[in-house]
Parts: sequence; structure tokens; C-alpha cells
Amino acid sequence: MKKCLSISFFLIALQLFIFQTGNTADFKLPKDTSVKLFFSPKGECTDAIISEIDQAKKEILVQAYSFTSAPIAKALMSAHKKGVKVQAILDKSQRSEKYTSATFLTNVGIPTYIDAKHAIAHNKIMIIDRAKVITGSFNFTKAAEERNAENLLIISSKELAKPYLENWQMHREHAEKYAGT
Repeated sequence: MKKCLSISFFLIALQLFIFQTGNTADFKLPKDTSVKLFFSPKGECTDAIISEIDQAKKEILVQAYSFTSAPIAKALMSAHKKGVKVQAILDKSQRSEKYTSATFLTNVGIPTYIDAKHAIAHNKIMIIDRAKVITGSFNFTKAAEERNAENLLIISSKELAKPYLENWQMHREHAEKYAGT
């Protein structure tokens, strides 16, 4: 079931706050911030992500735990071929599988890194053009789209993208370049 919410309603109803102390941020999103909300299974989360990837102009930064979605990987490849700067940080579990999205992305020339510093690099985010954040419980997998109970938020906000970008960069600093299999 797909639902799109206006952030003004979302902020009033939920009083959305993010706090900045160490690894947190503290600010309110502007009232006119656009938020799109999706639920799976079969909530068109994958299609929504692909649509946002297709609209990217300059940059897509990815952090993902489980990433086996061929349609999302192909959309990232297409963006890369159009000249969009795409980079991915993935969980170390992507190293041990035979042919993963890490291998696919690397083979098409997208810089891909493995975050092995943590027990699990459990992020599921994309930062698009430093102005849009895709986040939620939704893993970039077929199972997340078709069988799992998941949620996905697409938030258009440069203010929100900034701490996500800083966090992405922090993980990129300790991540290892993926060489493929």
C-alpha cells in the first residue's frame, strides 16, 4: 500500500525531531518538506527507489546491508552511465556471496566499498543529489519487496541529507575498496 504524506502534516502529527550529540542531529524539517511513505510487501518500494535513481542529476550515495535487487542495481548502473557519480558502501556479508550487487556494481565501474568495522553494517539508505534521503527498514532485495513487512521513506530535504552525508562519509573513511570476486 503506497501512501504519500505532506511533511507539514507529518511534522504536526509526529513532531519529527532529530538530535545532534555525537552521532545524532538536532533540527526540525521545514513544514513544506516532501515525504513519500511506502509499505511492503508489494508496496512498490522498488519502483519508487528506481524512480528516484532515474531522476538523479549529480550523485547517488548508497549504504546497504543486504543488496540483491537486480532492478535497483541496474538503475544505479544506468545512472552511472549517464554521468551520475554513484558510490556504494555495503556490509561485509556482500564479500562472501558468489555474485552479489557488490560484484555487479564493481564490474560496471561503480566504486564499491565494504564496511567491515561493525558487527553488521545495517544501514539502508540512499542520498540523492545531497537533497533527498531514501531510508527505512526496506533492504534492497526482492524479498523485501515481495514477502517482508517493510517501510520506506523518501524525504526531500537538503537539511536532512547533510547529516546523512556526514555519516556516509564517516563510514567511507573506514570502509575497504571492494575488489570483486
